[in-house]
Amino acid sequence: MDVLTVGFLGGISYGIVLFLIATGLSLVLGLMGIVNVAHGALFMVGAYGGLAVAKATGNLILGILAGAALAGMVSLFIDRLFLRYLYKRELEQILVTFGFVYIITNLHLWIYGAWPKSAFLPPLLSGSITIGRFGFPIHRLAVILFGAVLCVGLWWLQDKTKIGAIIRAGMDDSEMVSGLGINLTPINIGAFCLGAVLAGLAGVVGAPALGGVNLNTGTDMFFVAIAVCIVGGVGSVQGALVGAVLIGVATTLIATYVPVLAMFVMYILMVLVLIFRPAGLLGRK
Repeated sequence: MDVLTVGFLGGISYGIVLFLIATGLSLVLGLMGIVNVAHGALFMVGAYGGLAVAKATGNLILGILAGAALAGMVSLFIDRLFLRYLYKRELEQILVTFGFVYIITNLHLWIYGAWPKSAFLPPLLSGSITIGRFGFPIHRLAVILFGAVLCVGLWWLQDKTKIGAIIRAGMDDSEMVSGLGINLTPINIGAFCLGAVLAGLAGVVGAPALGGVNLNTGTDMFFVAIAVCIVGGVGSVQGALVGAVLIGVATTLIATYVPVLAMFVMYILMVLVLIFRPAGLLGRK
């Protein structure tokens, strides 16, 4: 029972990290129709930059803010100089953003070197609590709490505000929204930057759960984020949360009890969802 409890909590904390990465990608796909292959690279931008600031200053909060801001600025550069001309041109979007994956990765190789970067934990979060015969890291509990607060905030933004109503309407029928005199351009820019900010933030917050970051992390996290969007559904904060937690818990528990199957869990869930509910568990049609 202790193993199950620790595994379940570990899966939730991992799922929260996946949620932070995937929710921005889900909104961008749903609202703008942009396939941003560089989304995982933005996660890496935030992780490397934020961890460097956190270690230099000894302050995790500054590191989180720096990582989020850096990822947001890079995303703004990509969107305004390139993707703004490629709306509804999926192949070109994929090619351009795929190119940025290589550009960002090689810039990080040049700036930070090829060695993986370890996570940063302040003394306050470096201990553990006892659950039966096992210890559970305090920083993972902090990730769960942080993710829960952020999820409530994003849900409120999406479902209870005027901006959220415009975003939902834009996902359903952008031409009708534009016909009503609503300018979707600033909404699109804000959504794109918000997704990148969440990814950059996740890079710093999630680094301990991921065992640090390396130059392959951006590509790996993009494919995981796509899996979350498929399972949970595109264009929904709730869907991203459900998909992320489901994948996180299932992967962690299977890795605990049947390690040889752990690498297949995410793909099995994707296949089952695509067969029985192609729009995702809570996705918008």
